[in-house]
Amino acid sequence: MAAMTREETEALIQEVLEVYPEKAKADRAKHLAVNDQSLEKSNKCITSNRKSLPGVMTIRGCAYAGSKGVVWGPIKDMIHISHGPVGCGQYSRAGRRNYYVGTTGVNTFGTMNFTSDFTEKDIVFGGDKKLAKCIDEIETLFPLNKGISIQSECPIGLIGDDIEAVSKVKNKEHNKTIVPVRCEGFRGVSQSLGHHIANDAIRDWVLENRDGDESFPTTPYDVAVIGDYNIGGDAWASRTLLEEMGLRVVAQWSGDGTIAEIEKPPKVKLNLIHCYRSMNYIARHMEEKYNIPWIEYNFFGPTKIAESLRRIAAHFDDTIKEGAERVIERYKAEYDAVIAKYKPRLEGKRVMLYIGGLRPRHVIGAYEDLGMEVVGTGYEFGHNDDYDRTIKEMGNATLLYDDVTGYEFEEFVKRVQPDLVGSGIKEKYIFQKMGVPFRQMHSWDYSGPYHGYDGFAIFAPRYGHDHQQSLLEKL
Repeated sequence: MAAMTREETEALIQEVLEVYPEKAKADRAKHLAVNDQSLEKSNKCITSNRKSLPGVMTIRGCAYAGSKGVVWGPIKDMIHISHGPVGCGQYSRAGRRNYYVGTTGVNTFGTMNFTSDFTEKDIVFGGDKKLAKCIDEIETLFPLNKGISIQSECPIGLIGDDIEAVSKVKNKEHNKTIVPVRCEGFRGVSQSLGHHIANDAIRDWVLENRDGDESFPTTPYDVAVIGDYNIGGDAWASRTLLEEMGLRVVAQWSGDGTIAEIEKPPKVKLNLIHCYRSMNYIARHMEEKYNIPWIEYNFFGPTKIAESLRRIAAHFDDTIKEGAERVIERYKAEYDAVIAKYKPRLEGKRVMLYIGGLRPRHVIGAYEDLGMEVVGTGYEFGHNDDYDRTIKEMGNATLLYDDVTGYEFEEFVKRVQPDLVGSGIKEKYIFQKMGVPFRQMHSWDYSGPYHGYDGFAIFAPRYGHDHQQSLLEKL
């Protein structure tokens, strides 16, 4: 199918909107747009970070999902209590493939579900005493844990449990970091507020633990990797490149990360942010309080990797700059071979994306490295500064859609007829039943890593095993 003109794209949006009542139609029209590269600010074309309309089947998550599932959950040596009914903790347990090194149940706890298991009685009489008992039991059963976070579910905010008071008391009793996180699911419009709340909890309860402590030996090349959750080993692949260029990665937030690593960043020379949406808040705080600069980087596909390595190196001396060029050259033959093998069969294929915090824009370059074109993209919980970063990555007359409804996404795919859809698990089976090749872009369809040069070699051809063809190969 030929590329759609601007007029055709606008007509498509209007056609899809016709099914809604007038009030809903007017609201949803603000969230659907035709990309315009000439704009500097996306708020001139699209609205974001607003409440979803009841009944439209949003694909978003909640504040609890943003805090527990993204920011806190992957910290491997802490125990994260889902304070409330059992369901939220069980549903969020081990869902994102945050790889870690350690012995589960001994010194790492990421795939385990700890819950205060609220019942009707707890709603009536409160759960503070039950929470305190949970913490005491954890200290008995799992003494090697390095700290505890309390991830509050919806009932906690409704009944007013004082999780801060419990945290302070138990912190003194057990002499461990215990962090209360007010991430009740009903807060805000999506999981994005959960990220922000989680960042604020780190700021208020963790970062200052090492203020004034000069015992940690530093070097001029210390950096922290922030907003990489090590899905399928992503952070490991990224860390390899950074260390090969001569930097010292002293902290990973939060995939395969530890509470001690979260305390170290005030000592680093540069914070490197992969997922801007989930971690820009804490990076800005460290810039303001500790004078630590931060930059966003993109390790999807060789073009963006090279750009990012050079941008990172520009903050350091010639040793690191030369190291960046050495790394790019070292992997050139490897990624050239991947492109030479797969680009001929993928040239001109078209992709539509609908994902979470960084991938709607970060993966565009990787698809383009393979000769593919991204013809539509959108965020589940993006803000306008995310779209500001996206409009320059997309071609003109392409679709932008914010918090797209299930109906809208299906209709767009039917009309645009992309060769591949990249989205989440909720959308996967819909489009596969429609006969549209699909790639699960939240947990890499149980493959990975996709970051770094090693990740590109998996992203392009296969899901990690020689006997399994990827959807890209079936196009």
